[in-house]
Amino acid sequence: MAVLDTDLDHIFPSSVLPPFWAKLVVGLVAIVCFARSYDGDFVFDDSEAIVNNKDLQAETPLGDLWHHDFWGSRLSSNTSHKSYRPLTVLTFRINYYLSGGFHPVGFHVVNILLHGGISVLMVDVFSVLFGGLQYTSKGRRLHLAPRASLLAALLFAVHPVHTECVAGVVGRADLLCALFFLLSFLGYCKAFRESNKEGTYSSTFWVLLSIFLGAVAMLCKEQGITVLGLNAVFDILVIGKFNVLEIVQKVLHKDKSLESLSMLRNGGLLFRMTLLTSGGAGMLYVRWRIMGTGPPAFTEVDNPASFADSMLVRAINYNYYYSLNAWLLLCPWWLCFDWSMGCIPLIKSVSDWRVIALAALWFCLIGLICQALCSEDGHKRRILTLGLGFLVIPFLPASNLFFRVGFVVAERVLYLPSVGYCVLLTFGFGALSKHTKKKVHYNIGKNLADKGNQTAAIRYYREAVRLNPKYVHAMNNLGNILKERNELQEAEELLSLAVRIQPDFAAAWMNLGIVQNSLKRFEAAEQSYRMAIKHRRKYPDCYYNLGRLYADLNRHVDALNAWRNATVLKPEHSLAWNNMIILLDNTGNLAQAEAVGREALELIPNDHSLMFSLANVLGKSQKYKESEALFLKAIKANPNAASYHGNLAVLYHRWGHLDLAKKHYEISLQLDPTASGTKENYGLLRRKLELMQKKDV
Repeated sequence: MAVLDTDLDHIFPSSVLPPFWAKLVVGLVAIVCFARSYDGDFVFDDSEAIVNNKDLQAETPLGDLWHHDFWGSRLSSNTSHKSYRPLTVLTFRINYYLSGGFHPVGFHVVNILLHGGISVLMVDVFSVLFGGLQYTSKGRRLHLAPRASLLAALLFAVHPVHTECVAGVVGRADLLCALFFLLSFLGYCKAFRESNKEGTYSSTFWVLLSIFLGAVAMLCKEQGITVLGLNAVFDILVIGKFNVLEIVQKVLHKDKSLESLSMLRNGGLLFRMTLLTSGGAGMLYVRWRIMGTGPPAFTEVDNPASFADSMLVRAINYNYYYSLNAWLLLCPWWLCFDWSMGCIPLIKSVSDWRVIALAALWFCLIGLICQALCSEDGHKRRILTLGLGFLVIPFLPASNLFFRVGFVVAERVLYLPSVGYCVLLTFGFGALSKHTKKKVHYNIGKNLADKGNQTAAIRYYREAVRLNPKYVHAMNNLGNILKERNELQEAEELLSLAVRIQPDFAAAWMNLGIVQNSLKRFEAAEQSYRMAIKHRRKYPDCYYNLGRLYADLNRHVDALNAWRNATVLKPEHSLAWNNMIILLDNTGNLAQAEAVGREALELIPNDHSLMFSLANVLGKSQKYKESEALFLKAIKANPNAASYHGNLAVLYHRWGHLDLAKKHYEISLQLDPTASGTKENYGLLRRKLELMQKKDV
């Protein structure tokens, strides 16, 4: 199953509708959504293209359709609109014949049914775009993305921007063009069905059929020819797996081999490109010969921007029109059947606030193009490339780039580009859903861990990692919990994977070092700590753990230096101060231990653990009074610490205050009856007191 589909599994159940029922649902939704347009009248352009068009009537020879434009005028006339759509006009004529005249219901019903059929076809198209081309041994294409293709097809079926195409009878040109455009694309895909390996076999028949269907699409509306460009993009970037990022890197490194270009000589790609190019050139030549004269003559009212004297003004306004089209796809809040007659005032200066729309459009497009061409994820490259291809390529004839068009904005030309929009929106929704799901599981796991429910936290962290196998923060937290539960082997595997995925993840390096230290793999642990410090120079906790490692290895000087680094970076690092005091105490460096303890208490005056450690050092140095004061202060701050009472009892024992020693030994044993050292010392004190009593007697 395609990766994107798993990101949508919480929206559609795992038992998603089989292809037949999915198509049935999509078709019904499309028809129901636009069914209310069935009783509309002939409006706006319908009057000229249908009611006043003599080509629909029986007395006009069928052969004239091939010499007339969409409105019934001769193409050779200087006043002709030059829109050559004989097959669309033929369907109007059939409608006229079957309904016995100009009865709009029949015309509208055909449009609605066409949209329903196209929406059904979109399930297969989106299945290819999202799931790729993979076939069974019997040559049946596998539907690898049923959720994603169903969601995108439903979005296409109900998109409000299709209103003009479906509700306006002249929109049939766009509907028929889209129908044969999609059939041409699917036919081209069938050229690769003979093999389970994409790109290794091509069927000339299907390529030629695809070109023929592209020609049929063009005879329904001019933009149908663009399917050949889309097929070429599909073949080069998807079937041929042409990696633009790899080629660019080779060029930058002046690699003259450019081995990736070898695909042009293999798999029949060059042959297929030749067929597509020849077919497209042939169509354009025939179209030019039929058109007879130059391009149509439009007025300034039709397209004001194209009559601007300044090239900059023309470019700015054309790009603004693109942004309006993009906005209509994204947010079809206000729709209009006619955007001419000054509906959109010209932008005449870069200080016009509408220039922001241009910047936003190109910022998004450039970002998507970079991801589509340069992403290391082949699945992502395929979806974004084809999504952008469907969005941009069919729109090119309406872009004013190659010739002047007779409108400012026309929602009908967005019928095919909306396919690309549905692809990009579904992909973005899936990516957002994946991100949201993994964040939700991560956050729940973190909250449970903070509350001490480690078992449940582990379950949610594991799910976060399953949803996103590269979620290093979830791996790090899960590794920490497993470390605390002494499941060290799995913890090491998780943390090792996290630092492989993100080599600069300092926290994961440190935690990996802690686990390796626990596994007695000291050399590896030291290396992990060093990597953590390399990626985060100011990392006091890592210096603290490195010091503990050195202490375990009896590398006392190194341990003291590591802990000193921790306290320099974080003066309130109590554990580092304490360990320095204890290590110096244990190695007999009482004066140095006392100096470090006093320095620590100046910085952290209310830390009872530091008071306790320094009190132990002062007691050994026979500074009993000062030691007693610190012990009592520590006990006041933490009265339930058995060791505090036990060590104060030892001080009193040495000092000769035996009754006070007895009192604190007993308090210590009440708090911790298992403390063997305290039991032993208390036993010595009791025997001493008993001997003293016997002497007194």
